[in-house]
Amino acid sequence: MIKYLGSKRRLVQTISSLASGCGASTAADLFTGTTRVAQELKRQGAFVTAVDTATYSEVLAQCYVCADATAVDHAELAEAIAELNALPGRRGYFTEVFCEKSRYLRPENGERVDAIRDAIEERHRASWLYPVVLTSLLEAADRVDSTTGLQMAYLKQWAPRSFLPLSLRVPELLAGPGRSIRADAREAVASIGPVDFAYLDPPYNQHRYFTNYHVWETLIRWDAPDHYGVACKRADSRSAATRSVFNSKQTMPAALAEIVSRIEATVVVVSCNDESWLGRDDLLEMCAGRGHVELLEFDSKRYVGAQIGIHDLTGQKVGRVSHLRNVERLAVCGSRAEVLGAIDAWHQQVQASDETRSFAGSPSRPVPLGPRTLGSAGGETLR
Repeated sequence: MIKYLGSKRRLVQTISSLASGCGASTAADLFTGTTRVAQELKRQGAFVTAVDTATYSEVLAQCYVCADATAVDHAELAEAIAELNALPGRRGYFTEVFCEKSRYLRPENGERVDAIRDAIEERHRASWLYPVVLTSLLEAADRVDSTTGLQMAYLKQWAPRSFLPLSLRVPELLAGPGRSIRADAREAVASIGPVDFAYLDPPYNQHRYFTNYHVWETLIRWDAPDHYGVACKRADSRSAATRSVFNSKQTMPAALAEIVSRIEATVVVVSCNDESWLGRDDLLEMCAGRGHVELLEFDSKRYVGAQIGIHDLTGQKVGRVSHLRNVERLAVCGSRAEVLGAIDAWHQQVQASDETRSFAGSPSRPVPLGPRTLGSAGGETLR
């Protein structure tokens, strides 16, 4: 799976067990990003609606959420991937901007991207293959990039993986249908319809996904935009139209509260951490209107950028690491019976996999701190 800030790789099994515990056959992932959570919900049999504003996220969702592995022509897909892999490189916009003016990929891999992306547009634009082969190309580029996972700046020395040749792979499609909506979650919430389980993992601080992953936006849109800065960010990054209310301390809490109150779901899980603009008590209060609330908290290792982002462009140390761990929070809300059923399923998953012991021995994985309950009267207890 591709590198992504805020990825729930470490918590996806917890989220999956919560959905399973309430017997979810329909689900919505309203800030789906790379679709990691949506994929897991689909994998366990739910019909999933994946929502995001990012163009690259829409393509990933069309590949992994919408495409049905039991209904596609796998031979046609394998042939398309093989043909694209056989293309010789050709220098174009991508190579010039992201490999010569900046250092996202090495030039030889950038030339492969230029040739393959042009071919995808020419050969597959109107085909069911389009989002699948685009996903394959995006993932191939991610495997050989020279970043720490963000596209706001690149490593001063080429990463060892960047010397590997770019190579497309057939994406591992999942069985069953799904739905993708590219829209602001506040707009999409009205069209999703009733679902059994909804997962909300919004942006909750100043970090903007449109700029953090601007290379992917350009790779998918293939629009050769004007650019600026050492990272060659898209010029439209400066436009107010590409800014989210969830990246503003003044507007984020109210925007999230609106979605929490409006989503038609039996059980809602809201995710944030202790570095967000939404405090723990604010999170609980926001969810209390839906009924019973359980708060799961996990001690987790911070993103690698927290360790290397204290250096300037010349590599000189200009700051110090403040902390290396944070607390990830999942607020589970709904009717008491449904929520407790979900929490019990999570407990069983922890016990079955002996996660508590394995987490303690692996600092890269989140350590469950135990659920806290907010009852109907607002009283809090540690379970």
